[in-house]
Amino acid sequence: VQLQASGGGLVQAGGSLRLSCAASGITFSNYAMGWFRQAPGKEREFVAAIRWDGANTYYVDSVKGRFTISRVNAKNTVYLQMNSLKPEDTAIYYCAADNSRQLVGRWSSNTYRYEYWGQGTLVTVSS
Repeated sequence: VQLQASGGGLVQAGGSLRLSCAASGITFSNYAMGWFRQAPGKEREFVAAIRWDGANTYYVDSVKGRFTISRVNAKNTVYLQMNSLKPEDTAIYYCAADNSRQLVGRWSSNTYRYEYWGQGTLVTVSS
């Protein structure tokens, strides 16, 4: 199983980035997918989750209205579109796979739910 995250980089505050996470070795449509992030010196933080079919999504309050999670099951890929980026969004971003077809919600923020994790991609937002 491999989750390959990409799309990170350096961007100025107010800019945009789109992260991608390509999955292999799993039946992608059986999995809810999540994005987490970890800033230097801080614990890993939940960002967003999406149900197996894309029909429902859930976000941490700090990114609502700025970030959008989406997926294309035919490409085994989940995306995180990040707009209006702020310096406090600087972190390593990780994608993760939860072997569940349930709705996503507050419970999706628990890291123990996720069976597989990607290697992370660094996002740096300059002020």
